[in-house]
Amino acid sequence: MNVKIEPSWKEVLSDEFEKPYFKSLVSFVKSEYQTKEIYPPAGQIFAAFNKTPFENVRVVILGQDPYHGARQAHGLSFSVIEGVRTPPSLANIYKELKSDIGTEISPSGDLSRWAEQGVLLLNATLTVESGKPGSHQQKGWEEFTDSVISLLNSKKEHLVFMLWGSYAQKKGQIIDSQRHLVLKAAHPSPFSADNGFFGSRPFSQANAYLIMHNMDPIEW
Repeated sequence: MNVKIEPSWKEVLSDEFEKPYFKSLVSFVKSEYQTKEIYPPAGQIFAAFNKTPFENVRVVILGQDPYHGARQAHGLSFSVIEGVRTPPSLANIYKELKSDIGTEISPSGDLSRWAEQGVLLLNATLTVESGKPGSHQQKGWEEFTDSVISLLNSKKEHLVFMLWGSYAQKKGQIIDSQRHLVLKAAHPSPFSADNGFFGSRPFSQANAYLIMHNMDPIEW
């Protein structure tokens, strides 16, 4: 498995990689990739970190699981590989983006352009078995990504955290809302988007906050 993580993240997470739970997680994930169809491709497990170095993070969008369909997941929450049909939750994110700040709906579901501007597209669980949503939950990934959030919370200032849905909001309870902007809304899934995601205007709020703290806005 050719799995690498960007140097600034490797440094801030160095203690985490030595913990027993993480070593057990690595053994589990290696075995899964050797015996089953697992997404994303192994080289993209840490894509969110590799595209958004620690020092560049300005916004965090928290997802739950990678997509479990073929050729969808590539290591960024809510994002899909170029050329793949835009999934329903992302389609609703694009609708809210257009309503909020007027950005035309992109034909591409690849959010790499956001990641490269400092938007950490972080899933709580970084791997999944094909066709089996949630199959890699409670194996250690959640503890790892809790540590990522904790480090961002304590070591950086004036980040924007977008917490969509009850799962993300529970995971984000450790975030200091005096130190960072925490934007909570319903999940963009078709089952819940009408219950408070549409009309939440996260993109304009994020950019206003970044500008207020002397940072460049995101070109959404």
